[in-house]
Amino acid sequence: MYQFMSSALAAIAFFAASTSPQMAKAQTPPIRSYQPKATETARNSQIQDQQQKAHPSRFDLKKYPITDSNAGHWQDSLWAIGVLTLEENYAVQALANVLQMTTAPKLTDPQKGIIDTAMQVGSQLYTLKPAVYGKLKPYFVRTVNKSSDSQWIALSLSALTKSTDPAQSLNKAQLENLILKIQQRFPNWQQDLYLRATIETARNESTQDSTIPNLADLLKWQIAPQQSQMYVLCRPNRKVLCLAVVKDSKGKFLKQGKQLWSVPLLLQSLRNLDWYFTNGRTPQGIYRMEGVSLQPDDELFHAYGQFSLVNLFLPFEDGVQAFLPNQKGKFTGNLQSYQALLPPTWRNYQPMLQSYWAGNVGRSLFRIHGSGAAIDFFRNKDKVVNAKYFDWNATLGCLSALEIYDHRGSLIKADMPKILDALNTVGKGKVEGFLIVVDVPSKSNEPITVDEVAKYLNRI
Repeated sequence: MYQFMSSALAAIAFFAASTSPQMAKAQTPPIRSYQPKATETARNSQIQDQQQKAHPSRFDLKKYPITDSNAGHWQDSLWAIGVLTLEENYAVQALANVLQMTTAPKLTDPQKGIIDTAMQVGSQLYTLKPAVYGKLKPYFVRTVNKSSDSQWIALSLSALTKSTDPAQSLNKAQLENLILKIQQRFPNWQQDLYLRATIETARNESTQDSTIPNLADLLKWQIAPQQSQMYVLCRPNRKVLCLAVVKDSKGKFLKQGKQLWSVPLLLQSLRNLDWYFTNGRTPQGIYRMEGVSLQPDDELFHAYGQFSLVNLFLPFEDGVQAFLPNQKGKFTGNLQSYQALLPPTWRNYQPMLQSYWAGNVGRSLFRIHGSGAAIDFFRNKDKVVNAKYFDWNATLGCLSALEIYDHRGSLIKADMPKILDALNTVGKGKVEGFLIVVDVPSKSNEPITVDEVAKYLNRI
């Protein structure tokens, strides 16, 4: 999912809905050495805009009732609370006023959109700022017990189990009591990804083992003939950076000099949500990589930086020209046909099925992109990103490339041109092929290295 700022919500919605993938060569516009929206003055103005949107007066229910006509107002304002991570009682109350609506019998789609935003911001702050936002606990418990929306229930249960405050966390008996109530109210809960995955996570029944199948098998595998592939190798702890490497249609890995070509990416959720939630961290598994979305102007600069975005498509997602070569349109197969795209030793490894299930429940619009936002724009980033990698911005599911500017608005460093050039090289002038995300467990809390990947390649 796209990384975005509330000041560009409407523009981004239009951009996402109206921009079709560009299959021509992914030309990168000339690098602007100076970007007006990256100056210190512009950065301060952006924060001031968020402060205005999060002002107490904007949460006055008499002036701004939670109705369809005020949907944009409320979503902008709640987003600003999340950006600023305000430690104010009025912010807690604003979220509570929306969260109490999760059990309302009749809600319009715009109202549901407001609740979606409040649920995600509330979950984010409840887990990261428990001393202030622990007051939201009754609303999460009430949602679990009485709401009919399985995603809101799952988000609530996830928040309750992730709290780092002993005063707010659930003991085992309390957790099992909530899970039992969910299972009684939803007899088919195992067929609901949100409920099943959240319950498994809450019970520490994660499908991510400490060992994985032979990584060399995955690295040598070709999903389809004559298709380039990018591998993004992560740690289960997404607070640290992942590493991307690419190979051409003949299976030859791209090098820079004598070393593997590589670039670091961050695949962490700004909302601190798991992979199956909207705006959660990037799922593991297979994506179709097809063309680019041009970054046409400064309107979306804060969200994506100044360079083109690489389009990624999940199974079942609309908009792709051909998820599988020589088969027009999106992937519509069953789980077994998806598993057949993996090497035999990986087909029953459950984490690699995440992209299939995420596409099945409607996640979409994944991209590789940079960021024009200041590295400290999101005030809770220190809780979701390791301090050593603070220069990378977390996203709402997308794969984040480094792009930083100095206080004068001059570009210091950007990895998107390097990524676009590499993909054009292995794709012979096109950005086309497949991307595979995989977590590689390690006893250390350090990112995977080029040398570590090279050891697996030597076994091929």
